[in-house]
Amino acid sequence: MNNIGKRFSRRSFTKTITALLGLALFLPSVSALADVETPNLDAINDRGTLRVGMSTFVPWAMRDKQGDLIGFEIDVAKRLAQDSGWKVEFVPTAWDGIIPALLAKKFDVIIGGMSVTPERSKSVLFSVPYSHSGVQVAASKELAEGFSQFSDFNSRRVKIAARRGAFTVQVARETFPKAKILQFDDDAQAFQEVLNGNAHAVIASSPKPEHEAVKHSDKLFIPFTDRLSKGNEAFAVRLGEEDKKAFFNNWIQARTDDGWLQERYEYWFSTLDWQDQIASGQ
Repeated sequence: MNNIGKRFSRRSFTKTITALLGLALFLPSVSALADVETPNLDAINDRGTLRVGMSTFVPWAMRDKQGDLIGFEIDVAKRLAQDSGWKVEFVPTAWDGIIPALLAKKFDVIIGGMSVTPERSKSVLFSVPYSHSGVQVAASKELAEGFSQFSDFNSRRVKIAARRGAFTVQVARETFPKAKILQFDDDAQAFQEVLNGNAHAVIASSPKPEHEAVKHSDKLFIPFTDRLSKGNEAFAVRLGEEDKKAFFNNWIQARTDDGWLQERYEYWFSTLDWQDQIASGQ
């Protein structure tokens, strides 16, 4: 098949997927994308490769012992490309420059655990959320034995450790106003305070509490099923790229409905089954 034929084949394939997802899911009107102009999707189809901007951060994206990228975001991007008939190219980018790099067209989309915020929404167009991070508590099995309600920790007798200057301190004060909040320079010190038996619990951003509870299952447990606060992570594209947003929205909905996104999230964020794959120092 010549190059022109390949481009039309990819465009037809992607538009067909878009239409089928739209018909099968929650927005039948989205299937109309198959009949309208999709210049931004066409650009990806012409290239045959989805270029993904991301930053390395455990367990979202990291290097294994062979130097290859693995992690939750890597799984997501690879599956998206596979389902769409594309190859995938990862473009590692420093986090503080990732939005400017997107706007400079260094890649097609950010898939990097980026939380949706009003400020960021001024610069980029977000998809629907595909994952939900947040703040969680890891508690001492000795000092907080039997604690399972927020009210159990909201006591002047309770000490809760957190990293100084972090958002988690604010969450701790708002959720447990009566508790004594102990602040430390980093998360490691805060967790060590609980492991040493000097605090009832530690509050930190997920997946740190979940992972530490697995590592120290003899001393720590997660008292709450729900997180104290919930974030929304989404794909980010350039403003005006509504065709890409709609296509990604349909894909996210499909992989949410079949449970694939949840299964991958649980693997990377609630277990350490992958830990022996990664290079040291990450």
